[in-house]
Amino acid sequence: MIQKERLRDLLIELVQIDSISRKESEIAHRLKREMEELGGEVWIDDAGEKVGGNVGNLIAHFRGNSPGSTPILLSAHMDTVIPGEGVVPVLEGDILRSDGRTVLGGDDKSGIAIICEAVRVLREKHLPCSDIDVVFTICEEAGLLGAKYLDVSRLRARSGLVLDSDSIGFLFTRAPAANYLEFKIRGLESHAGVCPEKGISAIQVAALGISKMRLGRIDDETTANIGLIEGGAAVNIVPNFVHLKGEARSHSEEKLKQQTQHMIQCLEEAASSYSTKIDGKQFKVTVEPTVRRQYDHMNVPDEAPIVKLVHAAARSLGIKVQTLATGGGCDANILNKRGLEVANLSTGMRDIHTVKEWLDLNDLTTSAQMVLEILRLNALKQ
Repeated sequence: MIQKERLRDLLIELVQIDSISRKESEIAHRLKREMEELGGEVWIDDAGEKVGGNVGNLIAHFRGNSPGSTPILLSAHMDTVIPGEGVVPVLEGDILRSDGRTVLGGDDKSGIAIICEAVRVLREKHLPCSDIDVVFTICEEAGLLGAKYLDVSRLRARSGLVLDSDSIGFLFTRAPAANYLEFKIRGLESHAGVCPEKGISAIQVAALGISKMRLGRIDDETTANIGLIEGGAAVNIVPNFVHLKGEARSHSEEKLKQQTQHMIQCLEEAASSYSTKIDGKQFKVTVEPTVRRQYDHMNVPDEAPIVKLVHAAARSLGIKVQTLATGGGCDANILNKRGLEVANLSTGMRDIHTVKEWLDLNDLTTSAQMVLEILRLNALKQ
């Protein structure tokens, strides 16, 4: 019943709407019209004001026709990473990609398109359904901010799905916690050609500290990264300041704590090895670390009703679905922390966060069929 061509056309339309984080207004209002056309009760919350964006999260409520059935949540995020403006989609058979200058934006407009198509089929065919809450969030790529500020009191559903992962055939039920790390390293400026010995290069200190860090894949539960480095004023000035931003993630709280402390220690030890005395005064490097929890673990048990519902839908369609742990965080991490039970269903997006991003429309259609069957089966539960 899913119409592949209609699903394709909607996705192609959506990826051409610019919606980088904090600038999701245009797509939010496009989707507001879509939800209202399908008969939803729609509103936009005030999350945008709280995160410095130009629009809030979109929430749509659809009344079911199966009394006694359990309300269900379907969610995806509206924002994309950069470079995500001016997307030119290229369709080669069933493969949709960008022209190579930007990301495609299938992360997560594939999830949005799937939700829209599944709800549209429900309404067109008058299929049995429970109450459905649809949530399209802002600023997921900026630290899951939309979900953090979502007005969950508007939701009737207490369980459901986020559609925001890649290869078809997986339901992600476990995800790591993540710490956001920021370091301000202060050295001492001087003229790089006249008196470099009177300066302490904050860049050199940062380089030494980073070189000592365990980064990348630490073990099967833990990763870490330094992603941004800013510092220096001119090539003829010994730089007195460097600003680093990074992260650590782990499925183990203890390992996350250890990795975070390790990264701090590497920079503090590097700083301690640099000092200089000028006119009898000792100058030392300082490191100011900031650690902020980005999101907590997600751990939805295999016995959870939403997991069982997904497996039942997969069996009904003759599809194999495997529960799995992921190394990425998503809105489901936040929603679970806020009292809901939400797993992350794959949509078919591939090579996300790169200009090589692509998806197979057959995978997209399969995921939409899965969502439709999940909604149908949920309506039969009493």
